[in-house]
Amino acid sequence: MTTASPPVLSGDLDEIFEYCNSLRQAPVPADDQLPAGFVGTIGHFPVYFPEELAHSVGLLPMNILGGGNKLELKHADAHMGSFICSICRSTTEMGLNGSLSTLKGFVTHPICDAAKHLAGIWARNFPDQLGQILYTPQNPNSPGAARYVAAEFQRLRADMEKQAGVKSDDERLAASIRVYNENRRLLREMYRIRRDEPWKLSCTESYLLLRARTRIPCEEHNKLLELALAAIKARKASPQDKPRVVFVGGFCEQPPLEMLEAIDDNCYVVDDDLLVGLRWIVDDVPETGDPVWALAESFIERSDASPVQHDERKSKEQYLMDMVEKSKAEAVIVTAAKFCEPGLDEQVAWSKHLDHVHVPHLVLEFEEKMNSFEQMAMQLETFAESLLFTNA
Repeated sequence: MTTASPPVLSGDLDEIFEYCNSLRQAPVPADDQLPAGFVGTIGHFPVYFPEELAHSVGLLPMNILGGGNKLELKHADAHMGSFICSICRSTTEMGLNGSLSTLKGFVTHPICDAAKHLAGIWARNFPDQLGQILYTPQNPNSPGAARYVAAEFQRLRADMEKQAGVKSDDERLAASIRVYNENRRLLREMYRIRRDEPWKLSCTESYLLLRARTRIPCEEHNKLLELALAAIKARKASPQDKPRVVFVGGFCEQPPLEMLEAIDDNCYVVDDDLLVGLRWIVDDVPETGDPVWALAESFIERSDASPVQHDERKSKEQYLMDMVEKSKAEAVIVTAAKFCEPGLDEQVAWSKHLDHVHVPHLVLEFEEKMNSFEQMAMQLETFAESLLFTNA
C-alpha cells in the first residue's frame, strides 16, 4: 500500500491558502492513497461528529459538505424532492455518482428530517458501507443525557472498529483526544485573531483554513494551523474603514465561497458559526479517566449552542448576543440555507430579538449551488455604508 504525503509548505500565506482551497472539493482518497496510520475513511454529515472515535480506529474522518456550486445533479432528484435542502441533495448525488464510493461508511444525524432520512437512502444504495445515524439528544437537559451519549459513542465506536478491522482501546482514544485538543486550542487562537485584528485574517481565509480539516488528518491540520498562524501574526496589514459584523447561519449547509468574499469586501467578519461542528466543543476534553465518558460529558457540558439542539441552559438569543459582545461587533448578518427548517426558524427568532435590542442586521438566504452574487453584493455594500454613516 502506498500512502499520501502532505505537501511541504514554505509558510507563505498565499501558498497556504491555495493549498487549503485545493482541499475544499478534493475527492475522498482511496485506501491506497491514505496517509500513514489510516486504513479507510468515514464520512459524516454536519453538524457534530466525534471524530476522535474514528481517528482512534484508523478511519480518517471526512466531513461531507455537499457538492458546492459546480456539481450537476443527475441522479439525486429521483430519490428526493426538489424542496429538500441543497446539501442533502448534492451529498446524495455524490454518493450515486461514485464520488464517495471509497468511504467505509457514512454517519448522519437527526438534526432535521432530511438529514435523518439520508441514512436510509445510504444503507439502501450502498450496502457495503456502514450507514448510521448518530442519535445525540436534541434536549440535553436530562440527568441521563451524558450517559446516553456515552452509550451512543460506544455503539458507534464498536461499529467502526468492525468496519475498519482495527480494535481501539482507551489508550488509543486518549491519544486521539490529545491531538484534537491541540486542534481546538489552535482554532481558538485563530478566532481570537479574527476578533482582535480582523484586518490580518479575513473570514474567507479562516474558513479555508478551518475547512482543510475536512480532508486531512488532524495531526496534519495542526501543523498547517501552526504554520499559518505564525505567518498571520507577522502579516503587515492596516485596518480599513469597515464595520465589524457577526455572521450566523452556516452551521450545516455551507455558503458559497463567493458569498464570503462579497462579505469580506464590505465588512470585517469578527465571528461566525461556519463549520461549527468542528468547533462544537469549546474547551479541552479531559485527557484522563474514561475517554468515551470525557467525550460524552464534553458534548453536554463543554459545547456551544446550536440551532439543532434545544438546551435550556444555552439561550439561542444569548448565544448570539455573546458573540456580538465578545467580538465588539456593530451588526449581524443573519443567513439561512434555502429549505433549511432549523436555520429558517432560527433566522426568524434571531431577527426578532435583534430588532428588540436594536442591533442592526441584514437577513440573507443562500444555497450552496448559487452562482450569481451581484444582487447580494449590492445589498452588502448598502448595508455596510449605512452602518458607517450611522456611526460617523
